[in-house]
Amino acid sequence: MARQNGTNDKQIQELLLQALEHEKGGVKVYETALECVINDDLREEWTKYLEETHRHVEILTETARELGLDPDTETPGRALTRGNGEALVKAMQKALATLKADAAQLVACDCVVLAETKDHANWHLLEQCSEKAPAPWRAALKAAVDEVEDQEDEHLYHSKGWARELWMESLGFRAVLPPPEERKHVKTAIGAAKAEHARSKMR
Repeated sequence: MARQNGTNDKQIQELLLQALEHEKGGVKVYETALECVINDDLREEWTKYLEETHRHVEILTETARELGLDPDTETPGRALTRGNGEALVKAMQKALATLKADAAQLVACDCVVLAETKDHANWHLLEQCSEKAPAPWRAALKAAVDEVEDQEDEHLYHSKGWARELWMESLGFRAVLPPPEERKHVKTAIGAAKAEHARSKMR
């Protein structure tokens, strides 16, 4: 139900539960992606992101409890979120079984980018909630966002860079590996755009 200030408390809780489910799915996505990876630098990057995603699950579980929610509460939206993650895992498993190693790695890159795009959107919405949610919830939401947001920015922009450069390599074009986003430690959309623009000058 929406409050007079415009916030929909039930939907904030739904977002939190879906974000938690997406992070749980993210753990499985990274575990499977690491089975596909053949580039050593990318393996190191995804190993770090897997560890951070485990921590994000812990953070959202704790946050749900602080908001008075059972973190295991099932909702139709949460079930759909779980299904989306399972579909990404199945796509990578099929790639491993049917494609050459470099092609399976590309599929894994695409799946990670898809997962991280939604993850990034979830955390942006949680940031908005941390400013506009009912006052008793704000501190818990803000603490979660403050710990995770920079990591999620890195996950998205670096993963997009890896996917682009490995696709460029597969097409027979000049690739910059590791990608400019990683070399420049990008954590903002502006930084990512500048890094991609600068790639033509990088070797």
